[in-house]
Amino acid sequence: METYTSIPEELKLTVLERIQPTEPEREKLLAIQKELASQVKLAAEKLGVPGVLVKMVGSAARGTWLSGTHDIDVFISFPEETSRKELETLGMAVAKEVAKHAEHAEDRHAEHPYLNIIYKGFDVDLVPCFRVASASHIKSAVDRTPFHNDFVKPRIKGHEDEVLLLKQFMRGGGVYGSELKTQGFSGYLTELLVISYGSFKNTIYAACSWKPGEKIDIMQHGEIDHEEPLVVIDPTDPRRNVAAALSLDKFCMFIDHCREFLKSPELSFFFPASLLPLEDSEILEKLESRKSTQLAVVFKTPDVVEDVLFPQLYKMEQAVAALLKEYDFTVIKTGVWSGNTETAVMMELISGTLPNVKKHIGPPVWVKVHAEKFKEKYQAEDGVFGGYIENGKYVFEIRRKYPTAKGLLEDRLRSCSLGKQVHQSINESFEIIEDAGICRLKDPDFRVFLRKWI
Repeated sequence: METYTSIPEELKLTVLERIQPTEPEREKLLAIQKELASQVKLAAEKLGVPGVLVKMVGSAARGTWLSGTHDIDVFISFPEETSRKELETLGMAVAKEVAKHAEHAEDRHAEHPYLNIIYKGFDVDLVPCFRVASASHIKSAVDRTPFHNDFVKPRIKGHEDEVLLLKQFMRGGGVYGSELKTQGFSGYLTELLVISYGSFKNTIYAACSWKPGEKIDIMQHGEIDHEEPLVVIDPTDPRRNVAAALSLDKFCMFIDHCREFLKSPELSFFFPASLLPLEDSEILEKLESRKSTQLAVVFKTPDVVEDVLFPQLYKMEQAVAALLKEYDFTVIKTGVWSGNTETAVMMELISGTLPNVKKHIGPPVWVKVHAEKFKEKYQAEDGVFGGYIENGKYVFEIRRKYPTAKGLLEDRLRSCSLGKQVHQSINESFEIIEDAGICRLKDPDFRVFLRKWI
C-alpha cells in the first residue's frame, strides 16, 4: 500500500494567501451585486413586467470564489405559471435593459437564452429562470441552481477555505471547469465533495482510492443508475448526477494529481509553472526526434460559444481518426485546439505515407461462389499488381486509393460526420498542414498547446 506524506499546514496557508479574496475585493463584489439586483428590479418596473425576483447564486454568493475571478450569476426568476415563451421574451427584455449600463453584452444560449455582460470589470450572467417550489419540479435546467445555493450555503459555512484549496488544486491539475471544452469538475461539485468528505485533505486522500463508478449520495436519496465514472447525486434533485460532465480522463487525471501530490506536497501542484510557446526551431527539433507524421486540419473558428463548438470538435476528432484507420493509417493520438480566428484538429500518425500496394485477402478457394466472384472482380480491375493463393485464400495486391493521409483528408474530410457550424466552416475552406508546415500557425496559445502535444 502506498504511504503518503501529510499535507503541511504552512503549505495550505501559503496557497490561501494567494487565493482568498481580499476585503476590498469582497466589498466591491457585494456592492456590484447590490447594484445589479437594483437594476434588475428597476428594469422590470420600467418594462411593466410583474412578479420578477432577483437571486444571486454561484460561488460569488456562497463565499467560495477565488481571488481575481470576477464572475457573478444573477438569476431573474419568474412565477412558475409563466410560459416558456414569456420567460424567454420578458427575461431577455429585462436583461437587455440592465445591459444598457454594461461595457459589453453578448447573447448566449443554454437550454434557453441568457445574457452575458461585462459590468464594471465583472463577468456577469443574467439568467431568466422559473421560480419553482422544488428542484424536482423544474421546468428548465437552470431552475435548480437557486436550490443549490440554498443547500450549500449553510453547510459550507466555516469550510469556505477548504473549497478554495480544492478548486485551486484542481486548477493546477487541469481538471477544474465543467464546460464541454474542459469536461472537468464544476464549482458546485467541488463544494459537494468538501461537504461530503469534510475538508480538502480528506477529499484528496479519498480520491486516491477512487475507481470508475464511485458514488457519493449526501442525502441518501437511494439507488439511481448512472454510468459516469463519478456519481455525485444532486442533494436537491435525486435524478441528477452533478458529476455527469466529468470525463473519464479528467476523473483519472485528478486521481493521479492527488496521488502525486501526497507523495511530495508542493506549491507547484496548485500553481504549475507557465509553459512558454514553442519556437520554430523547437518544433523542428521535436518533429525530428519523434520521426512520426503530424497533421493539422486548420479552418476558420466558427462564431459560436465554446459549449457549442467543442462537442462538434470532439465529434470531428473521432470521425477523422476513424477515417484514417479505415484506410490503414495508424493513429497515435488526436487533439483539438481553438483560437479566436483559427481552429486546428491535430493528428499524430506512425506514418502519413503508405505503400502504393495493398494486400487484399479474399475468401477461401473452396467457398466456390464467393471465391470466383472475388477472383473475377480483381482480375478485371486496372491497377492490380498480382494475384495468388495464400493459406487457402485468394489474395490480390491492389493499388491503394489513398497512399497519403493528407490526400485522403483533402478528398474525404467533407464527407465525415461533423457538427453543423464546424461543417459550415469546413465547407467554406480548410487546409491540411503536415509536419514542418505547422510552423505557419503562430498563435502563442497554439504554440503552448503544441508544447504539451509534442
